[in-house]
Amino acid sequence: MAREDGRTPSQMRPTRIVRNYIKHPEGSVLIAVGDTKVVCTASVEESQPRFMREQNRRNRGWVTAEYSMLPRSTSDRMRREITRGSPGGRTQEIQRLIGRSLRAVVDFKALGERTIWIDCDVIQADGGTRTASITGAFIALWDACQWLMDRKSIKTIPITDHVAATSVGIIDGTPMLDLCYTEDSSADVDMNVVMTGAGKFVEIQGTAEEIPFSKEESDEMLDLAVSGIEQLIRLQKQMIIENRDEVSIGNPESG
Repeated sequence: MAREDGRTPSQMRPTRIVRNYIKHPEGSVLIAVGDTKVVCTASVEESQPRFMREQNRRNRGWVTAEYSMLPRSTSDRMRREITRGSPGGRTQEIQRLIGRSLRAVVDFKALGERTIWIDCDVIQADGGTRTASITGAFIALWDACQWLMDRKSIKTIPITDHVAATSVGIIDGTPMLDLCYTEDSSADVDMNVVMTGAGKFVEIQGTAEEIPFSKEESDEMLDLAVSGIEQLIRLQKQMIIENRDEVSIGNPESG
């Protein structure tokens, strides 16, 4: 089945990760997945969250996330959530997902009594903003931990594995990898998958819009997701091991 951008059903969108995208944070990246672009930053705060202090959970750190979309990240301007007084339900769901995904690969004792804040800001949306945020935020988190290491604030990088995410779905009966917005909005089934480098799942979010899906179809989608996430984790490893400022697959646009 032909897709609007010419990809095969099992093909990822062009993906690009740019390191040190913003000057001030301890870790920052721009991740572009197709036309979706997200700026992910990691900021170190030298204190535990209040709930951990109240529970007397000493010698442990925490990682938490916030997520937002710029007013013109979509075709029509949306109101800033701050003008509505509080984040919407979708925003809260996504930032909790990002936080859970990253915490799954963090050694909190090795991090020490500090908090790393992850901020994911969507500057252009074309589907898969939450999964792109997770993939990009991992690099920002790693760089913030490296910043702590360089200053001898911690003895080892407190990250136990890689983590990345992608979307899959079924469109007109065909399982497809890495859905753009028009595909996602018309999909019979859409699923977001978060997986570690060891191949263990952190989260699987799958929903049928009208037509229920079978176990066989679920397995097909998961197989596609695994293949896509493995590509993303290879990008992450390439960036970290080779200490590169930019990595990509496909032919992503610059900027």
